[in-house]
This record gives sequence, C-alpha cells and structure tokens, in this order.
Amino acid sequence: MSVNLLAVSFDCADAARLAAFWGQALERPVDAGGTEEFAAIGLDGPGASRPCWMFLKVPEGKTAKNRVHPDLAAASLEAEVKRLVDLGATKQAEHDQDGVRWVTLLDPEGNEFDVVADAA
Repeated sequence: MSVNLLAVSFDCADAARLAAFWGQALERPVDAGGTEEFAAIGLDGPGASRPCWMFLKVPEGKTAKNRVHPDLAAASLEAEVKRLVDLGATKQAEHDQDGVRWVTLLDPEGNEFDVVADAA
C-alpha cells in the first residue's frame, strides 16, 4: 500500500478570501466555485495538481500557534516577503540560524508560514 499527500487544509473564517490570498501567494489559480464555506487550489480539473490546498470554514477562530505550517523557498527572500506583505500577509519575525535565513509571516487569518532564502 502506498500513501501520498493529497492536500494541506486550513480551517478559517472565510474560505474564499483565504484561498484568494494563497492562490496569489503560490501563483496558482483558485478552483472555480469556491465559497465562504469551502474553496480549494488544485483539487479540481483535468490538470489537478498535488498537493492541493483546501480551505474550510469553521466556527471558532485561531487561538494558538500552528503545530504545522508551510515553508516556501524564495530566490530573493526580501522581494518575496515584500510581495506577500503587499498581498495581505503580516511579517512576524526574521531569523538567521546556522547560515539559514527565513522570515515568519502570518496569512490574513493569522496562520504562520515561513519564507526561506533558497540557497540554490
């Protein structure tokens, strides 16, 4: 038996709004038909790409630090952080540890994610 990652799922207050942010952040289209209740990136269509990103409305708000979060790699850390902040992210912290640089950001609903300087 084999298993593969299907999706990264986010609980949120407005699925369509959060999917729009992540669609722009990832430069991937949001699937058609998204609503405030549910929206996705890469789930539908003949060219469905995995892992997809799913956004599901829940009644409660975020109350603690994420236990899991996405890390994005960028050739230009500063330019990518600026682009994401311009899209609606909030810069939380900058890190430089053992030669690895990254910035922790919050998406529009407060979910943490990192942008890592791509050393390649």
